[in-house]
Amino acid sequence: MPTELTPGQKAAAVIIALGADKASKIYKHLSEDELEQLTVEVARLRNLSSEQTESALDDFYKLCLTQKVITDGGLEYARTILEKAFGSQTATFLLERVTKTLKVRSFEFIRKTDSKNLIAIIQHERPQTIALILSYARSDQAADVIAELPKRKRLKVVECIANMDSASPDNIKLVESVMEKKFASVLSTDFAQIGGVDYIADVMNHMDRGNEKYIFDELGKKDAKLADEIRKKMFVFEDIVVLDSMAIQKCLHEVDSHDLVYALKGATREVSDVIFANMSSRMAETVRSDLEYTYNVRVRDVEEAQQRIVAVIRRLEEEGEIVVSKGGKDEIIA
Repeated sequence: MPTELTPGQKAAAVIIALGADKASKIYKHLSEDELEQLTVEVARLRNLSSEQTESALDDFYKLCLTQKVITDGGLEYARTILEKAFGSQTATFLLERVTKTLKVRSFEFIRKTDSKNLIAIIQHERPQTIALILSYARSDQAADVIAELPKRKRLKVVECIANMDSASPDNIKLVESVMEKKFASVLSTDFAQIGGVDYIADVMNHMDRGNEKYIFDELGKKDAKLADEIRKKMFVFEDIVVLDSMAIQKCLHEVDSHDLVYALKGATREVSDVIFANMSSRMAETVRSDLEYTYNVRVRDVEEAQQRIVAVIRRLEEEGEIVVSKGGKDEIIA
């Protein structure tokens, strides 16, 4: 077994440590998907060391404690208690993990809803209401919904999400009660971090290039500072120039050659130069030849190809294969 356990392995370690009797009681509160995932992890887990078990149980205890103090006294109270118990850095880490869990759990029924159904249900709501609901949706769902909204409402929803910080239980329950008639049952919640610039940047990363450009153009006219703040949190096709050579080369190995040619048809000179500089001479010759014989390409096709390349870069970053510096704030150790 590796020294560091995955979240699934940690959950399995806790279940095993509790014993069959107590574990069976926990199983009664899990969904079918959770039961399946946890059972698979338990079946796969072999030969845990005492240190690994102790670490998993300690992690579990800290998360349980964090959730309890948030429920009892809210985020600020929880932060004070946790900082005294574990220090500032650990307290921040625990609060981030638990508030994300609370967010998902509270509106889980939305995250399981098909994007088309979600659009049909909430498209006529006020922008502030749509923003609150989408703050609990998956980022790809939120992108689908925003893309289908009328242009004025689309922009207003993006602004509302970006400027959102936290919502009180009363406001959340009010929205939930309205949605209850249209969705499944809802869960209670305490103060939880929702929306914000980080979230809307993730949403915009899933947006098609046409809508992305429209939103930034219009938002830039109304609130240039906010538009710039969101953009700094994103990774767009033109940002390939900020990647190091190894990251670009790894990306080029992953992208579809057809997408690469189409993407370069609409690329700036700077982007094209960086990409060609990281190709082998044979690959560069092939791509230049394909570019020469590729013409009458629709702007939409170019934008979609660029978006697919960005998706590859985001996936590689999520998998830890490359590092993408966002907003100049990421510190890199060579």
